This record gives sequence, C-alpha cells and structure tokens, in this order.
Amino acid sequence: MTTYDLAIIGGGINGAGLARDAAGRGLTVFLCEKSDLGSATSSASTKLIHGGLRYLEQYEFGLVRHALSEREVLWRIAPHIIWPLRFVLPHRKGLRPAWVLRLGLFLYDHLGGRQKLPGTRTLRLSRDPAGAPLRDVSSIGFEYSDCWVQDNRLVVLNARDAQSRGADIRTRTRCVRASRENGFWNVSVEDTETGAPETIRARALVNAAGPWVDQVLATAMGRDTPKKVRLVKGSHIVVPRLYQHDRGYIFQNPDGRIFFAIPYEDDFTLIGTTDVDFKDQPDNVRISDAEIDYLCKAASSYFKTEVTREDVVWTYSGVRPLYDDGAAIAQETTRDYVLEVDGAENEAPLLTIFGGKITTYRCLAEDAMRKLATRFPAWNAKAQWTGKHALPGGDFPAGAAEPLAQDLMRDYRFLDIRAARRLVRHYGSEARDILGGSRTRADLGRSFGADLTEAEVRFLMTREYARTAEDVVFRRTKAGIRMSRNEIAELEAWMAEHRSATHMQSEDKAVVR
Repeated sequence: MTTYDLAIIGGGINGAGLARDAAGRGLTVFLCEKSDLGSATSSASTKLIHGGLRYLEQYEFGLVRHALSEREVLWRIAPHIIWPLRFVLPHRKGLRPAWVLRLGLFLYDHLGGRQKLPGTRTLRLSRDPAGAPLRDVSSIGFEYSDCWVQDNRLVVLNARDAQSRGADIRTRTRCVRASRENGFWNVSVEDTETGAPETIRARALVNAAGPWVDQVLATAMGRDTPKKVRLVKGSHIVVPRLYQHDRGYIFQNPDGRIFFAIPYEDDFTLIGTTDVDFKDQPDNVRISDAEIDYLCKAASSYFKTEVTREDVVWTYSGVRPLYDDGAAIAQETTRDYVLEVDGAENEAPLLTIFGGKITTYRCLAEDAMRKLATRFPAWNAKAQWTGKHALPGGDFPAGAAEPLAQDLMRDYRFLDIRAARRLVRHYGSEARDILGGSRTRADLGRSFGADLTEAEVRFLMTREYARTAEDVVFRRTKAGIRMSRNEIAELEAWMAEHRSATHMQSEDKAVVR
C-alpha cells in the first residue's frame, strides 16, 4: 500500500490548486477525480478572474479585497489563459443611482492593490462605441477592469504542474471509502472505467469534492453531519456575436440581479449567469427553459438586437457549492470559502472545503496548507510560492501574448493570425510543442473541424488528461461550438482508437520523471 503525505478527493480548481501548492512544498500528493479534471463547477463559471463588484452591496469587503488582489497575480503566472478585460456598466434609470455605481467602482479600484490594470472611467454612451449596440436606456456608463480566464485550462495546468512536482493525479477515479486507522487515512478508490480497486494511505485527507462535498462525507466516510453546502445553479447561454468591440458588459436587472455579456471565442457573445437554488443531484444539472427565457429577456432589454431562444448556439450550467450561511435568497449567499479541520490531535486530520471562487483558489490552497501545518509544521516550508512560478506555457511576461502569436506566424507561415492567437491563448509557449517541425497544415495530421488537428488532440491526450471528445471540444478548447455532431462523433471514435497507446505513453513519461 502506497503512503502519501496528502490525499485529495476532487479535481476541480480547489483540489488541483491545493495539489500544486502541496507538491511544490515537497509533499507526496495523491489526487483522485471521479470524472475529468474541472468537469463540473470549475468548467461552468462566467470565465472571470474578478473581485465581484456586486458583493460590495453585501458588505463582503474582505472577500472582494482578497479576490481583487489575486487578479494580477494570476495574470502574471498564466498570461496565456488569463488576460485583462474592460467592462462597461451602463446606468439605468430607476435602478441603482449613478453615484452609488461610481462609489462602488471607486472602492473596487482601490481595495485590491491594482498595479497594471487601468482604473475606472466615465463614459458618455451616446458618443462611445460601447453605447452603439445598446437600446436608449442609458446616457452614462462606467468602464472598469477585470480579467478573463480559460477556466478548465486553469484547472488542468495546476494539475499538470502538480504532477511535474511529483503528485499522483488520477482522473476517472472515484473515492468509495475513507477511514482512519493507526494515525493514517486509508482511502479506497476505483477506476470508473475498468472498476479496478486500489487502497492508498495518507497522513492527511482533503475533501475538495465541490457540489459532492456533503455526499463524500456521508457515503465515503459514513458521517451523519448537518449539510453545510447550499447548491446554487448558474447557467449561461452563448449566441452569435451581438457587437464588434472587445469589451464586456455588466448589466443591472430590475429584480436586483446583475448579468454579464462578454465577447466569446471571437464569433459569439456569452450571457449569464442565473442564481437558482438546486435540489437535484449535481450530475443532473441542466439549464431550464425558464433560465433561457430569463437570460434572453434580460439581454434583449439592453441590446438593440433582440436575443431569442432560436439564437442560442450552446448552453452550460454548473452547481456552485456555496457555504450555507442562511441567506434568504441564492444570490445573497456568500461566495467566500470556509475550511474546516476535523480530528483529534493524535488522529490523521480531515480538511473539508466549503464554497469558494475560482479567483481565490490559490489563496484557498495557501490557507489550507496553513491549517494543516498546525498538525505538520514542516508542511509550511516554501510557503506562498505559487504566485511566483508560472503555470505550464505561461513563461512569458503578462501582456506579451500578441507578440508570441506574431512570432508563431513568422515561424509557421501556414498559420493566420486567428489560428496563432488561438494557440497562444490556449497553450502559450507550449504551442510550439504542438506545431513541432511542421511546415504545412497537413503536417499536423487529420483535421477534425474548427481548426482542431490531430497534433493538438494528441497533445491534449498525452499531456492534459483528455480521454473523450467532450474533454477536448467543450473543456480544453471550445471547438465544439463550431463542430457538427458528426465531426464530434468522428473525433470520439478516433480518440477511442488511440486512447490505449496514448495512455501508455503518458504513464511511461510519468515513470521517467
């Protein structure tokens, strides 16, 4: 039986971020994820690294400050998958007064130690291009900064970096039981594809199962504890591009909620999100007709172009595992995280993660290590290292993605600027690992549609844990929005044919490491 310092249940952003942090401190780490990395909540975000402007109304100043301070840290360590995005907030008569919006943005500018991101400015929407797509609902607006993120890629890159530092990352591996014995956790897992069982030992255990955190406590550990997670569904729709400039919008709705409209994958606009209490199993999350209608109606009230159900080309939904603080309505539930450590001094500790935001995952990992270090003081060595070391492919200065794309076009003359930018925005400096010595597009192998080539898919299978077409086209990339069902089915068949050989190559590399 293999013994690890730390075992982690759950391969979302919190689990992957913690695995990276712990492995970088020299700990032996085991992480199991029952599906694909980041396949649930962490792939269903609004794709923002942000402070959460609306949380100021709920007096969550600590959370907002925490998140704002992380924007430029994360941009610095992952400049290929994170980049600045300006947002336009139009004032709307009858809703929050303009002075309230400006005061909130003043706080937003100054709470988090902003350095490179530009501050807020006032817009006259009748003169600014940002006003052109809008109905005549506002004469004044405000523009401020946040950041965009390729959310699933952030999870995968954290897991990859953890693995490069010695962590054992197991996808499609479910935890079936965990129990304390002789100062250790015995953790029994099974491969969800083959059913093969395995048991490992760990000095400490982390429950980072997200929406399943209560279920893991109840089923895998046999604990009859009060539920502490409030499941809140957030859904998004994607429609053909509604405007041509490169800024996003944050809109107020008469019901007190806010929603975003954001440029998405060059040709589309992302609209979301909703906040709906969710009582079903997290595996069953789907957007409802009522949510689609809500988002279409909300967007149509601001944009001159009416948004209808027929315009929707893709939807996605996720369940946010928020800490249940007793808020009356879902949208007012705290987005901050809560960490609980269980176990007597002589017992192997269990740390359970409730809530959290993708923006604060790195801070959450540091806080978790601090809590565990009260039991294992040596684990605090190399504290706070993760904000100083780039994630895979991110070893270039923040803001330098465009020169990197130009360099790719120079060296690979068959690439146009759109293809070069896409590769850089997904893989950064590792784009060259995909392109290799190719001289023509044909050298990249079969094309599956939407600019997705065999060379790229092989990279995703050998280095990034991709096992299915869904992993590739709707998580690692968003190529699936542009692909037909037949193209995706053909990709699935090709991956199934090549999966065994690819898996063996990945294992060989891990052994060599």
